[in-house]
Amino acid sequence: MAELHVLNHPLLQHKLSIIRCKDTTVKEFREIVSEIATLMSYEATRDLPMEEVEIETPVATSKFKRLAGKKLAIVPILRAGLGMVDGILQLIPSAKVGHIGLYRDPETLEPVEYYCKLPKDIAERDILLVDPMLATGGSATAAIKFLKSHGGTHIKLMCILAAPEGIERVKNDHPDVDIYVAAVDERLNEHGYIVPGLGDAGDRIFGTK
Repeated sequence: MAELHVLNHPLLQHKLSIIRCKDTTVKEFREIVSEIATLMSYEATRDLPMEEVEIETPVATSKFKRLAGKKLAIVPILRAGLGMVDGILQLIPSAKVGHIGLYRDPETLEPVEYYCKLPKDIAERDILLVDPMLATGGSATAAIKFLKSHGGTHIKLMCILAAPEGIERVKNDHPDVDIYVAAVDERLNEHGYIVPGLGDAGDRIFGTK
């Protein structure tokens, strides 16, 4: 069964408060979203497999832990998910990056796919699917389904903010996918926006509001 991980680290909560503010500039919003993604990826990768290797330090030879070579992929849901990619790559520069383009139909609130490009070996990789907002859960559910159709089996969803409705939908539709969020807000409004939320993450990242 999928687990919900709410990452309530003080640094995360502080940075989240800054990007919630309507007066935060595009530059600052973009930078802090990237920083939040870096901090969140520490937790989302906590269970990466390790192996023991022998290393000679300047003082002695001993055995130490290092990553066991597991391949990783970061897949942002376009366009807002792009704002999280560089922050994760700061920690995992060898990860490959795919892209899934979805937009939400304003009438039905359901996702419509318009682009997909994934690493050829996506089926062999642990996948971090990233999007700043988990609102209705429609886009996340569709993206996970698409990853699975391309052979993806080890998928984690990482979002900065989530609404209870979105969490419930992903859990119901994909009970094998763990969810990592920095906060769970109160609800969705009649337009499908998270309340109190932070507005439209894509518009605020790219300055198109």
